[in-house]
Amino acid sequence: MRLMKKNLKVLFLAVFVAAASCSFTTKEFDDNPDKDKLLIDLTTYVLQRYHYDPADMDDAFSAEVYDDFIEAMDPIKRYFLASDIEDFSKYKLEIDDQIRDKDLTFFNLVYDRYMLRLAQARKRYAEVLDTPFDYSMDETINVDYDNLEYASSDRELKKRWRSQLKFSTISSYYDAIEDEESKVKNEEGYTAKAPAELEEKSRTQTRTSLEEYFDFTDDLERKDYFAIFLTTVVEGFDPHTNYYAPPDRDRFDMRMSGKLEGIGARLQKKNDYINVVEIISGGPAWRGEHIEVGDIIMKVRQEDEEEAVSVVGMRIDDAVKLIKGPEGTRVTLTVKRVDGTIEEETITRDVVELEEQYAKSTVIEKENKKFGLINLPGFYFDMSDYNKRNAATDVKEEIERLKSEGMEGLVLDLRDNGGGSLRTAVDIAGLFIKDGPVVQVASTGKNKEVLSDRDDEILWDGPLVILVNELSASASEILAAAMQDYKRAIIIGSKQTYGKGTVQNLIDLNQWLRQNDLGDMGALKITTQKFYRVNGGSTQLEGVKSDVVMPDRYSYIEVGERDYDNPLPYDKIEPAKYETWEGYIDYEETINRSKERMAKSEQLALIEQNARWIKEKRDEMIVDLNFDKYKAEIEKRKMETEKFDAIDEYDNKLSYRSLPWEVELMKQDTTLREKRKRWHKNLSHDIYVEEAINVLEDLKTNNIKSGKFAKIKN
Repeated sequence: MRLMKKNLKVLFLAVFVAAASCSFTTKEFDDNPDKDKLLIDLTTYVLQRYHYDPADMDDAFSAEVYDDFIEAMDPIKRYFLASDIEDFSKYKLEIDDQIRDKDLTFFNLVYDRYMLRLAQARKRYAEVLDTPFDYSMDETINVDYDNLEYASSDRELKKRWRSQLKFSTISSYYDAIEDEESKVKNEEGYTAKAPAELEEKSRTQTRTSLEEYFDFTDDLERKDYFAIFLTTVVEGFDPHTNYYAPPDRDRFDMRMSGKLEGIGARLQKKNDYINVVEIISGGPAWRGEHIEVGDIIMKVRQEDEEEAVSVVGMRIDDAVKLIKGPEGTRVTLTVKRVDGTIEEETITRDVVELEEQYAKSTVIEKENKKFGLINLPGFYFDMSDYNKRNAATDVKEEIERLKSEGMEGLVLDLRDNGGGSLRTAVDIAGLFIKDGPVVQVASTGKNKEVLSDRDDEILWDGPLVILVNELSASASEILAAAMQDYKRAIIIGSKQTYGKGTVQNLIDLNQWLRQNDLGDMGALKITTQKFYRVNGGSTQLEGVKSDVVMPDRYSYIEVGERDYDNPLPYDKIEPAKYETWEGYIDYEETINRSKERMAKSEQLALIEQNARWIKEKRDEMIVDLNFDKYKAEIEKRKMETEKFDAIDEYDNKLSYRSLPWEVELMKQDTTLREKRKRWHKNLSHDIYVEEAINVLEDLKTNNIKSGKFAKIKN
């Protein structure tokens, strides 16, 4: 498929399956029987020619690929020995040269050694798990694997395996003990099982998980490991540039949509842990409030099975297979919360309800005043026809409905909005300004395009507040930045938004081969564009800094673009010509009054305290393997979290009601009624919404407010 025409190629800010393409090149690729060498040649050529900011493939690049590949193969340092690393390190500064020469010496060495260590590990874990663990010993494990040295001998490595397996098992043992105590308390005549029996059962669970893990590795071939190597090479350009082997490319849509068919969540593997990075609006996990961003999934248990399977160390795709399942079936997840507590959550699998991914609104009433709030989970549109339902037309319709109810100010809630179609973001911005640029787009080759609102109609010329958090990304950042630059809205929320100011396209590598007897070569997801605010600043890394900063539990958690390895840098370009909004008469004064309120808020002080406590607990890397101490730590955390219960019990004393057209629907749709009831309940505990309404009350507009602008910014 040919490269999308200029007016369409910047439609999407979030990654989507855009079969980008480049015309056939005059470069000829050798019909080398070694597919891996051909892949290296193809990949590096496409990267250097089409990446937005091609990396210099030098010694520094080589060292980065070296570190990333070793870490990808052995993230918690349980396979390689220090002597292996010494052998590998000879090539640390030569990988760039080997790539140019299509020399696979480094990869072959690491791969062969890994296969050897993997075979040895099979015997090692079996030997360790044959012996009961002594939980009365005073023993700890350091889980700071990034700073852990490699084992110097087989003996030391076996000791490390023992500690890691004991660490994996103690949580199951704790759960078993707790379960027995509960049964003794609640089931008359129940006789508790002996601790030794529970210990053996817990070890068996760990053994089963390891056996399944090694069964998974049996299905992997050399080409799968080479795909890992190739991914570390391309990620040296930026973290969103990836290589997709053919099976991965087939699953690309599922991965990029952030949708797991079973529970409605997007997962990501970091080190050996499966992290929740997004909850899909309308999915089972969202509806039941089972899990949240930042949680770690430790185990998965099917409803027809007694034993849970540990997913620690498991490949992300294999973990997904366990979590997914037919609609109506149940799965139980053992979840490590953001605050470190461990709980079980049983989720009934279902299809994600698309309706909850669309814009929805509510009327907020305070002392006889009416305000509107529109929640926008994403910047969606119909890929087959933009003129069908999309985020911009829906937001427009919601505004018109809220205006008919007499709203005096509008809150646009972009919290947790990960982005989507850039065109819808531009169109939504146009609902609040007369006309002018909304975003600047720099493409490969640094050609710049300015996307503007060209409709001089202003649908809403009253007070406007936009809510954001650390998970507001991409198109959310473009819209919030534009409204901030125009001084059209006051931005309330986290210190800064996510900070993703790039867009990627998927490029089929097979298009360069005139004839190909080696099979499917896969594809590259490659960064081709960068986005800039109308004031010239990039949203990359910096995101959008809120006018009024309000802490939340993610304030100190690594969730943004800046927390990736090797992100593209922040930079500036020339600002576009735009006119600032002159509809407010007290813009800066309103911001200052809000800051003063927030500084005095006891609720925000508690949220800030909670955020720091979460950070502190997540940074604790030493875990007790003595059962009594392990249990005491869990109980201590439970007690400490009780004081933060007040965060969820807060009452902002605002009144919420659905719009008349939706009330009519609820008469037949009881499910919708329950959803809105729950949404309104959550909003009633939301201090961020409360402050947004306070700001709307404080904002005063000129009598002539329907298009009055200041002088042109240049």
